[in-house]
Amino acid sequence: MPDVAPATQAVHAGKADLHGARPSSTPIYASSAFRSDSAAQLDAILGGEAGFVYSRYANPTTTALENVIAALEGATACVAFGSGMAALHGALLSCGLKSGDTVLCAEEIYGASQSLIQQLLGPLGVRLQLVDITDLTAVMEALEAGNVRVLLFEPLSNPLLKIADVMTLCDMARMMDALSIVDATFTPPPLMRVLDDHADFALHSATKYFGGHGDATGGVVSVRDENLAAKLRQVQTLGGAVLSPFEAFLLLRGVKTLPLRMREQCRNAAHVAAWLTEREEVSRVFYPGLQTHPQHDLAARLLEKQNSEPLFGAMLAFEIKNAGRDEVFRFMDALRLVEPVATLGDVQSEVSYPIISSHRAWSEERLSRAGITPGVLRLSVGIEDVADIIADLEQALILCR
Repeated sequence: MPDVAPATQAVHAGKADLHGARPSSTPIYASSAFRSDSAAQLDAILGGEAGFVYSRYANPTTTALENVIAALEGATACVAFGSGMAALHGALLSCGLKSGDTVLCAEEIYGASQSLIQQLLGPLGVRLQLVDITDLTAVMEALEAGNVRVLLFEPLSNPLLKIADVMTLCDMARMMDALSIVDATFTPPPLMRVLDDHADFALHSATKYFGGHGDATGGVVSVRDENLAAKLRQVQTLGGAVLSPFEAFLLLRGVKTLPLRMREQCRNAAHVAAWLTEREEVSRVFYPGLQTHPQHDLAARLLEKQNSEPLFGAMLAFEIKNAGRDEVFRFMDALRLVEPVATLGDVQSEVSYPIISSHRAWSEERLSRAGITPGVLRLSVGIEDVADIIADLEQALILCR
């Protein structure tokens, strides 16, 4: 459905005429296998034609989810995996990595993404190299050094919301014969379509904004190159990291309201960020929508607009002044509405403490170098009334003094 708005695609793309029936909501196909009309048809599907024979190869519910996300991303194909980490693993394996190759990775990326490369691909001879993704000169020097097969980064870094110049970085990678994997979990469409910015792989933990309700786990990878799509599908099928039809159904339901949720969450985040800047208990606020953010202009250029309204994402971070672990723990324990959980992107507001969760494995020196102090928290802003979100944060800030 290329000629309709994202909100319309989210609701209608992926619907299909399924065996003569046209359900208004795609059902759960809880079947491990599907009978073909003839042996010849079975042979054709097993030989690569579109169709359903076994749910490790394809399932109608999962295919419907893949189709709607492909439409939202402007992709040739989307492949769904059992989790965001499985999706990243699938994308990396689809790049044809071999011993001696390097994955050039943003230094400030989700910690488990780095661990995956080091612990699963490192023993196979794949090297991980970290770089400041905001320093284009440093990135180009690393690419020119040779043997870089993959450039992996996020448009908005976790947790301090540093902005990556997506199109420039992807073009640099392509110039040096490297493939770009962009983890756009923080910036799902319609905020950003990284394939439009020349990314080779658009990666999302679908557990987050696509699902949006905290009740399903999954990951998706979208591509425009048909050869990469075939490799992704092969990795998914042979590796077996498939998404169940039950999870696909929940994620498909969540996608229908994605544009609406994103708009409200971004509006709330902008209000909360502005309020936090006025609090004496808060020493720093990290949000690209603030004029004080050092990369505000770049963020405004990269992030798309809905209804002429600039949206800068629903993620922010802030630092409680002079706080250590004890003060942060008191703040988290005092929250009554905002949930202290190790996830993001749900309808409810959620706070996490990077030094004990996403960046737990980092040394104190590395955390300090990145600016992640013991007082920094990450906040995923939900769709609650913004006055209620602010009231809860306020009483918790007061109690943590």
